[in-house]
Amino acid sequence: MNNDNKNLIAYCGLYCGDCFSYKGEIADLARDLRKELRATRFDKTAEFISTMSYFEIFKNYPQCYELLGALVKFRCKKACKGEGGPPFCKIRKCCRKKNIPGCWECDEFETCEKLDFLKPSHGDAHIKNLRKIRKKGIDGFLEGKKYWYSKEKT
Repeated sequence: MNNDNKNLIAYCGLYCGDCFSYKGEIADLARDLRKELRATRFDKTAEFISTMSYFEIFKNYPQCYELLGALVKFRCKKACKGEGGPPFCKIRKCCRKKNIPGCWECDEFETCEKLDFLKPSHGDAHIKNLRKIRKKGIDGFLEGKKYWYSKEKT
């Protein structure tokens, strides 16, 4: 298995290769859309059509344009193990302190509170990935389905 792929497995079990921030596709699309909006002076169009009741929503165009600017910056050039992602990550610090390659090597990952901050944006995907890595190993994980967002049935 390619070592680069192995380096894309974050300590938490998420796969950086699936991350929109790491891939940069959304950032590139937002950049291109902002460029096109500027080229067509869409701000003037939005300002004009927002006066019509049917297109009133276009009064929010400045916030939309600002949000696109934020998405342009939403880019992670390095994977987790290459110091990418949040610099304050408690999971990375914990794994390094324990000298383990990822949470799958820790017997407490199923109940670890350090992983809870991932739940709002990933559901239980990281837990499913950690279970799979523990069961099938790194190579088995890389060959199969990787979860980015998943909600366990209750």
